[in-house]
Amino acid sequence: MKLSKKSDYALRAMIYLSLNYQKGALQIKEISAKERIPQKFLENILLTLRKAGILNSKMGLKGGYELARSPDLIILGDVIRALDGAIAPVNCVSQISYKPCAEEVNCVIRDVMMDIRNAITDVLDTMTFADMCKRAKESLEKKESNILTYSI
Repeated sequence: MKLSKKSDYALRAMIYLSLNYQKGALQIKEISAKERIPQKFLENILLTLRKAGILNSKMGLKGGYELARSPDLIILGDVIRALDGAIAPVNCVSQISYKPCAEEVNCVIRDVMMDIRNAITDVLDTMTFADMCKRAKESLEKKESNILTYSI
């Protein structure tokens, strides 16, 4: 599986929204600037995530986008599927867009591809954005600790 640029940007925007979950709706220009995501591209991504029920949008002066539910209830797999579709290296192992193959019954490659799909989805379907926020905070603390160590 190769993560598309669209999904990469979506995950970064979702982490930012998750880190700022208590603040409510955030404007696209803020997310775009903080995460260095082209604004027009981000608009399309956030609209797709809203249509998928992952985000809510608010109109008006204090409008913008916010998570539709708590970060601990949104998994990475849902975001990637909303933007890129099925998470499978080949169609004959896809749970969403399965397409049979003539060699499927005796295909050893399919077995390996199934193992790969299962390994990827096991991570993406258990990792929440709350988990990602925790990792982001730990990474920041580690960087700050390293800076202090080098400056002493």
